Amino acid sequence: MSGLNDEPEDADCDDVLGEVYLYLDLECSEDRRVLIQNHLDTCTGCLREFGIEHEVKALVARCCGDETAPRELRDRLRVKLDQLEVQVETREYLP
Repeated sequence: MSGLNDEPEDADCDDVLGEVYLYLDLECSEDRRVLIQNHLDTCTGCLREFGIEHEVKALVARCCGDETAPRELRDRLRVKLDQLEVQVETREYLP
């Protein structure tokens, strides 16, 4: 795998592989998706790793796709996420 640090808009292999699940889940910006896709088009090592991650995600979806988390767990997660969101928003305004 080769890093593509020559241009500031190019993605590094570590960055691409670190964001592969965001990419797979369509949870990154369109600009980031294009950057990652361009990197995958030119880096065979990252493309191989991406393929493995894609297969793992598909396998998990097939095996666990029909399962639903218990209501108590979902409620606890919502509370924790709300607390985290408040903490992040608070830190943004600190000098």
